[in-house]
Amino acid sequence: MGLFRTALIGAAIYGAFKYITKKDDFTGKSLVDDVVEKTPEWIEKAKTYANDAKAMLDENLDNKSFR
Repeated sequence: MGLFRTALIGAAIYGAFKYITKKDDFTGKSLVDDVVEKTPEWIEKAKTYANDAKAMLDENLDNKSFR
């Protein structure tokens, strides 16, 4: 039973790997390529959100408006 389960998990991992690395016929890019390409944009958005949250927290701490 353990061998069968291991083979099944291995086949699932192999299938997932093939799916995310398969090149699209229309664009010629894979899912991994899209994620790598968009990562800098997502990092900049995350920095913006973090700075906004920090500014709101600092403002609330200065006003002591939270309880």
